[in-house]
Amino acid sequence: MPSSPSSAGPPSNPLKPSPRHHPLDVALRLFADVRAGEGPTVLLLTANVFLLLTAYYFLKVAREPLILLGGGAEVKSYASVGQSILLVAVTVIYGWLASRVGRMSLIAWVTVFFVGNLVVFWALGERGAPLGVPFFLWVGIFNLVTVAQFWSFAADIYSEEQGKRLFPIIGIGSSIGAVAGAWIADELFFIGPFRLMLMAGAVLLVSLALTYVVNQREHQAEGLRARSQESVEKAEPIGGANGFSLLIHDRYLMLFAILILVLNLVTKTGDYVLDRKLIAAAHDAGQVTHAQATLFIGQFKARYFEWVNGIGVVLQLFAVSRIIKYLGLRAALVIMPIASLAGYSAALAVPLLSVLFMARAVESSLDYSLSNTTRQALWLVTSRGAKYKAKQVIDAFVVRFGDAASAGVVWVGAHEHFELSTFIVINILLCVAWLVSAVLLGRTYAERATNAPPRSIPPGALSNA
Repeated sequence: MPSSPSSAGPPSNPLKPSPRHHPLDVALRLFADVRAGEGPTVLLLTANVFLLLTAYYFLKVAREPLILLGGGAEVKSYASVGQSILLVAVTVIYGWLASRVGRMSLIAWVTVFFVGNLVVFWALGERGAPLGVPFFLWVGIFNLVTVAQFWSFAADIYSEEQGKRLFPIIGIGSSIGAVAGAWIADELFFIGPFRLMLMAGAVLLVSLALTYVVNQREHQAEGLRARSQESVEKAEPIGGANGFSLLIHDRYLMLFAILILVLNLVTKTGDYVLDRKLIAAAHDAGQVTHAQATLFIGQFKARYFEWVNGIGVVLQLFAVSRIIKYLGLRAALVIMPIASLAGYSAALAVPLLSVLFMARAVESSLDYSLSNTTRQALWLVTSRGAKYKAKQVIDAFVVRFGDAASAGVVWVGAHEHFELSTFIVINILLCVAWLVSAVLLGRTYAERATNAPPRSIPPGALSNA
C-alpha cells in the first residue's frame, strides 16, 4: 500500500521511483505548495483554463451591447429565466452523455458542439439577424457547462490533498485569462462582436488540445506503475444516478446548491443595478445613436472587466493559496459574503456610483479568485458521479436558477418602481443568508473531509520528469 501524503514532504509512491524536482516545480512554489513532478501538468491545466476564460470574455464583451441595446437591463435580467429552463434539459442531456462515453469523449463532444454554434452565430450575425437574446442565453449556458466541465476534469485528476494545494495555481490561469480576454476584446472590439465569436471558437479548439495532452500524460504516468482500479474507472463512462438525484439525496450537495443559489441572487441583482446606471450614463453622455451607444457600452464593460479581473489576478497570485493553506476552506468560504455585505452597506449609506462600482468590483474579483477556487476545492471530497453530473446541476442549473430568481426580484421591482436603494437593501438581507449557508457548508465539508477514505493510489506527479 502506498503511504499517505504527509504535510512534512511530498507524497510517496513505492511503485514509482522518487521523482526529481522539475524547474517548474521550483518556480511555481512562489504561488503554492508544488511538490516534485507536479509542475508540468499543473501548468498545462493552468494554460487550459486560461484559454477557456479568454474565449469566454471575448463572448462576454461581444454579448453586452447585443443584449443591452436589444432589450435593456430588464430584458438581460429576465433572460436568466430562459437560461434556467434550458439548463434543465442541458444538464439531463449532459448526464446522459456522461453515462455513455468516457471523460475525454465527453469533453470533446461538448467543446466541438459549442464551437459549431459559434460559427452559426457568426453567420447569422453578419447577415443582420437579431441575436441579442438568443446569444445571451447561449453564452450563459456555454460558460457554465464548459467551466464546470474543466473543473470536473481537474478534480478527477487530483486527490483532495493535491487539489487544495494546486487549485490556487490553476485558478491563476482563470483569473489571468479573464483579464486577457477582456483586454484583447476591448482592443479588438472595432472588428465587431461577430468576428470576436470566431476568435473565441479558435481559442476553444486549442483548449481542447491541451485537455488531450493532460489526459495523455496521466495515462503515461499510470503506465509507469501498475494500473489501479481507480485509473481504469476514470477512462470509462460515469454510471450511477443522475445529477438531480445525487443532489437531492446528499446533504452536502444540497447545502452547496443553496449557497450557489444565494450567491447568484446577490451578484445578478448587483449586475442589474450597475447596468441601469450604465444605460443612464450612456444617454447622459450624449451617445444617442445605436452605433455610439454600442461602442460606449462595449468599451465601458471591457474596462470594467479589466479592473475586476486585475484585482482578481493579484488576489489569485498572492492571497488565495495562503488563505486556503493557513486559514482553511471553511474560513475562505465566508470571506466573500462578508465583503459583499460590507460593500452593499457602504453603497446604501453613500449612494454614489463610485461607491457602488467599488462594491461590485471587490465582490466580483473575490468571486473570480478566492471564492471560485474554494468552491472548486469543495468538489474534491465528492464521488466521480457528483464531480461530473451533480456539478453540472449545481454549476449550471442552480446558478441560472439563482439568476432567474434575481430576474423575479427585478420584475417585481420594475413593476413596483423600486428605487435602486431598495434593491441594495434586498442584497444586504441576502448577504446575511449567504453567510449563514457558507458557515453550514463549511462545517459539513470538514466532517466529510475528516471521514473520507484515502485514495488507493495517490496519482502523484502526472509527469515523467
